Amino acid sequence: MHFDSFTAFLAMGNHGLYVWLSYGLTALIVIWNLLLPGLQRRRLLKQQAQRLRREKKHAPTA
Repeated sequence: MHFDSFTAFLAMGNHGLYVWLSYGLTALIVIWNLLLPGLQRRRLLKQQAQRLRREKKHAPTA
């Protein structure tokens, strides 16, 4: 497809809003899917460390 100007490229034949919104949402979803596992892992490790500290604190001494 050939566009006469950058403005015409952004407008995409009056479909620009749909096209660029779709690209933007796709990018956000991909970024979210890349970041979420790392955030969940960090939260899980923090919870496990807290659980281990609690268990060590309340463990009977022999």
